[in-house]
Formats: sequence, structure tokens, C-alpha cells
Amino acid sequence: MVQTPQKIALILTGGGARAAYQVGVLKAIADLTPRRSPSPFQIICGTSAGALNAVTLAVNARQFRKGVKYLLGIWRHAQVSDIYRADVLGVLTNSGRWLAGLFLSVLGINRMNRISLLDNAPLAAFLERTLPCDKIQESIDAGALHALSVTASGYGSGHSVTFYQGVPGLQPWKRTRRLGVETKIGIEHLLASASIPFIFPAVHIHREYFGDGSVRQIAPIGSALHLGADKVMLIGAWHADDEEGRRNRMDTYPSLAQIAGHALDSIFMDGLELDLERLQRMNTIVSLIPESLRSATAVRHIDVFVITPSQPLERIAERHIARLPWPIRLLLRSAGVMRRSGANLVSYLLFDKDYCQALIELGYQDAMKRRDEIIGFLGYDRAATGSDMPQ
Repeated sequence: MVQTPQKIALILTGGGARAAYQVGVLKAIADLTPRRSPSPFQIICGTSAGALNAVTLAVNARQFRKGVKYLLGIWRHAQVSDIYRADVLGVLTNSGRWLAGLFLSVLGINRMNRISLLDNAPLAAFLERTLPCDKIQESIDAGALHALSVTASGYGSGHSVTFYQGVPGLQPWKRTRRLGVETKIGIEHLLASASIPFIFPAVHIHREYFGDGSVRQIAPIGSALHLGADKVMLIGAWHADDEEGRRNRMDTYPSLAQIAGHALDSIFMDGLELDLERLQRMNTIVSLIPESLRSATAVRHIDVFVITPSQPLERIAERHIARLPWPIRLLLRSAGVMRRSGANLVSYLLFDKDYCQALIELGYQDAMKRRDEIIGFLGYDRAATGSDMPQ
């Protein structure tokens, strides 16, 4: 049983196909969760591909294991064609649109909508068919969910906008370049949050076009705190290697794919790593303030549990590049993707069941190595936990 009334937030970051790693971690947590219990996370925050996982958990907040099992079914059977068009006609059409859009832009003409490298119409159809967003409110009304948030980036305002749905009384917020907006979360918010710049098309919501939520998200943890979190568990999709490993000698000019992969790493990782650093520094400062004065300063210590891959995900992607449909391989080969340096970009786009299963297994093993820490963080009694999830 849960031993503390504290509200625990789960933050699921972006990363395209890399989000399959999160599902492996969630499977391990489900194995450690008391049977037939609701979600251990009262607040769930998702960004980019992590938003899909977040909303699925919110819909099934009353039965946490059911939600995780559903996610396992999605990611274990993933196909590129479920996310974006990979057929010859689809690739040629979108590529032609892309080139025409660039040409018209040079002439000062901007009359083409939905210009992007890939067409994610299949993802929209898949979500409409499989994800009943109306059940989010049912989870809230049942007391199994305090709040859900999905973050997207506004192309017009330049703001990082967190759309949230939760219990009555939650207040919207506005900070520098970021704000929280109460709304009824739907498929359009997921599509907007997961629209990686240049790769997938922007999504129009209300009066603005939105793209991937990781863009300009300078304080990813802040949304959870605004929604009332006392503790935060964050599942990342980057390998926390050392700085020496990041500064390998490089004598050849980077390929377009390598530059694109580097840009995606910056979008999905930098803001999060900096926010974690800020929070840890703030916790250190709070620890120096006498307990009797903390209430007057309006600051508090926030416990944070972070779990990230123990292996570089691009190395795993290298072994599965051939699983990409040949029209996509042909499209990306000209950008240098088929070289080893392009595997980083592929790791974001490779929505393939074999690759995703490898990430799920890695996430599961990484979490199980820290099972005692997870049980303690969630406040569970070890005797109450059990493992009967399907392998």
C-alpha cells in the first residue's frame, strides 16, 4: 500500500521511437506495483512521443497494469506505416511538396500547408481509432488522476504551452516563454506535441500552429510542479554518457543526417538536463535553509528519481536500420543516414517492432536493477508488490 499522501508526478519525455524505452521501464514499475491498484502517479506529464504514453496511462489510471499492458501491445507491434506514410507514392508526394515549398518560399510565396519531410496521417488515424481521450475525465472524476498535461510549442508566439486537464482548482500559469492552459485534451494535442520540426507537419489548435513540445521547453519539470507534484519520476530517452565520451575526434565533415541527429538531441535533451541541474541545485539550497524558515521562503525540496538508458540507443538503432521500408531508406540515404553517423537520426524514426522490443527490454532491465529504489520512491510495502505481468 502507498505509505504517503504525497502526489507523485511521472514525466515522460520526447524522442520519437525512443519512447519505447519508457514502456519497458513502466512494465517493470507495473511488476512492482500492488495487484489491481490504480496508477502510482497522480500527475502525468507527457511531451512529444511521451505524450502518447502519458495519455494512455491517464485513460487507464484506475488500472495501472492494464494501461501498461495496452502500451506494450502498441509498441511491441509497431510498424513505420502506423506512424507515417512509407509507401512509394506517399514518400514521393511528400518529398515533392517539400521541394515545392522550399522553391515557393524563395519566391516569397507561402501558400502550401502541411509541408514536412514525412506524412503522419497514419498516426492521426491510429490515435483516433485506439485512444478514447474522453476517459481522461473519468479517471479524474474517479480520483485516480489529479492532472494530465501535454506540452507543445507555439510557432506563432514562440511559447512552450502546457495543455492540462485535472481536478477543479488548478490554476493556469504564465512564466517567461512558457504557460499552462486548461483544456480538454484530445488527439490534436498529442499530434501537435509529437510534430518533430521539419519531419512532421505542424498542427493548428485554436488560433495557433503548434509543433513538438520539446522545442523551447526550458523547464520540463516545471509543469509537474505547477500541477501540484511533491515528488517527480522522470523517464528519459538519452544515454547519460560522460563528457569525455561525447568529445570524440572527428575529422570528416558531418553528414546532413548527423547534423539532424545532433539537432534532435539538442531539442529533446538539453532543456531537460539543464532543468534537472537547476532543480538539484535548488534542493541543495533548500537543505541549507532551517526548517523553521522554509515556509516563509515559499521554496521546498522536490525528490526526483531519474532513469535513463544504460546503453546508447543509436547503437541499438544501427542494428535495425535495414528494418526501415526501402522508400524511407532511399529517401534518407542521400542525407547520410545509412552511414554509422546517421544512426542517431534513425533512432528517432525507427518505429519498428524489433527495435522497439529491444528498447522495451533495455528499459525493463534498467528499471529492475533499481527495483528497491523504485519501491522506496513510490512508497510501497515490499510485501504488497508482486509480479504477474506478461513477459
